[in-house]
Amino acid sequence: MTTVTYNPPEPSTFAPEEPGGDLWTLNFGPQHPATHTTLRLVLELDGERVLRATPHIGYLHSGFEKLGEHLNYNQYVVVTDRMNYVSPMANNLAWHHACEKLFDIEITPRCKVIRTICAELARIQDHLLCVGAAALDLGALTAFLYGFNEREMIYDLFEEICGARFTVSYTRVGGLMQDVPPEWPAHVKTFCKHLPTAVADLESLLNRNRIFIERTKGIGVIGREDAINWGLTGPLARSAGVRRDLRKDEPYLCYADNWDGKGSSGVSFKVPISTGGDVLARYLVRLEEIKQSLSILTQLVDNIPSGPINLLPDDKKTLPDKREVYFSIEGLIHHFETIMTNRGFTPPVGEAYGCQETANGELGFYLVSDGGNCAYRARCRPPSFINYQCFPKLVEGHQISDVVAILGSLNIIAAELDR
Repeated sequence: MTTVTYNPPEPSTFAPEEPGGDLWTLNFGPQHPATHTTLRLVLELDGERVLRATPHIGYLHSGFEKLGEHLNYNQYVVVTDRMNYVSPMANNLAWHHACEKLFDIEITPRCKVIRTICAELARIQDHLLCVGAAALDLGALTAFLYGFNEREMIYDLFEEICGARFTVSYTRVGGLMQDVPPEWPAHVKTFCKHLPTAVADLESLLNRNRIFIERTKGIGVIGREDAINWGLTGPLARSAGVRRDLRKDEPYLCYADNWDGKGSSGVSFKVPISTGGDVLARYLVRLEEIKQSLSILTQLVDNIPSGPINLLPDDKKTLPDKREVYFSIEGLIHHFETIMTNRGFTPPVGEAYGCQETANGELGFYLVSDGGNCAYRARCRPPSFINYQCFPKLVEGHQISDVVAILGSLNIIAAELDR
């Protein structure tokens, strides 16, 4: 662990007043540029001070959990792209991580490394938008542009491996849609050379900016015990002193030991922790996590092992390689049985929960199988949905302008809120 230190603010002593007097109600959203998405806040105000906040969700009506019961374990990956659309690759990885636990299969070493690189690219992608947009809400337009320049490079990297920039749908049960091009690792290295400059620009623009500090320090404070009691995860919890990161506590992919099969102890990185618990602490933790993700990328990009990216389809649990489908009758039959009949993708009867550490925290999927090729029940633990529940408490006693800063620091994605 590494500690992101600065002088934490004093705890707030605000106590909400009873309704009455000259109070008024303000609708904040759902169509508001600072909400970043379709969510609505009903604010009860005493002048400029927020007495109470009532969040309203459900404007997208995606129904993504019910869709998991009608699509097979490969088809559903396109739905995960639409959950956290800021870093859709992370959703793909978490979904098929849970599926592979249900199927009780282990992916290949090459697939593990490629997936880990994609996971860290998605983390950086998400943090850059969060930091840039949160700064934009407070008037720092240049910081927003700094973040988006590097995000475009990540979009280019994802487009190169799957043909899509936004809805990538890259993972499959037991592997990936297709292998990465031979020149892709070199392009990742080029991105790794550009990123430190962008992070340094963000730091020089914001870290000592008087306006930014006064708008973020001591705003939306949450303590360690409250963070645990609310079930918060990710940067929101770690900025309050909660020392938990699934990459360390429940390691998977290359974060686990022996990820390359050669006795390696896995990738080396630190988990940023702060004790501030406010908007500024959440910003500093995310910046440090970008640096740690960059370190992971540099460790992996030159050490991608050779070999297949998908499991051998002998047990009929995975799709055959496209070349087998096109040039052999066995591969064609196997592909037909897997896609068009109920004989493919049949995990054992049982249940499994798989989770990964994404940019906003623990993203998990709970699956129940009745032996068919679709999940009998599919439930999701989206970090935004869990993290958002503390928002009414965080804004109590603050000014209307602080609502924007606090909401931006939580990095709420509305597609994860709607059930």
